[in-house]
Amino acid sequence: MEGDCLSCMKYLMFVFNFFIFLGGACLLGIGIWVMVDPTGFREIVAANPLLITGAYILLAMGGLLFLLGFLGCCGAVRENKCLLLFFFLFILIIFLAELSAAILAFIFRENLTREFFTKELTKHYQGNNDTDVFSATWNSVMITFGCCGVNGPEDFQFASVFRLLTLNSDVVPEACCRREPQTRDGVLLSREDCLLGRDLFLNKQGCYTVILNAFETYVYLAGALAIGVLAIELFAMIFAMCLFRGIQ
Repeated sequence: MEGDCLSCMKYLMFVFNFFIFLGGACLLGIGIWVMVDPTGFREIVAANPLLITGAYILLAMGGLLFLLGFLGCCGAVRENKCLLLFFFLFILIIFLAELSAAILAFIFRENLTREFFTKELTKHYQGNNDTDVFSATWNSVMITFGCCGVNGPEDFQFASVFRLLTLNSDVVPEACCRREPQTRDGVLLSREDCLLGRDLFLNKQGCYTVILNAFETYVYLAGALAIGVLAIELFAMIFAMCLFRGIQ
């Protein structure tokens, strides 16, 4: 009976570690996609140090889970106590790190609000100055998503540095102008009319709403995936300890 129980535990351990292996591969894939995605998500992430740090953490966690899932499967099949103990300790560390990251994300959630991005844009944006990383990033986001400012073109009325550099002659930056097609290489419909703030020639919608709508599904998917991975890790640790205690 004890042998049957141990055998069942071994296969359950293998199954849960296989899911950890897959979860790690998914997190690794999402992290790589965020860093190399050509559609503009990388620019959004780069605009906030907290987000770029989160992307690197996602890559690191995905890689570790990928490796540990593989080690857990090997430890379960071979019934190797050393591998199982190594797996348990590291999966515990990762579990606590992910839990801490979730708590920190909740605490610092105000850094992702509309007000935060509006404040940063109006304070630091310098228009077409591509030597400034912040301004170049915002220009890329506005061109890629066909949007203007955080809330709309009115944000640039309060962008002090932008107003100073343009001597109050431009209502909006060139990145807000409508293009055909809406890409960096697209042709401006009318640069002069756009810079004067004429509605037909500029993108009126704010980037916050556009980006939120574009990535809302991905945010929920990532959250569900993270909860699933945490639950699988918890069960895997329990099975690892039970199997460890059962091996002679």
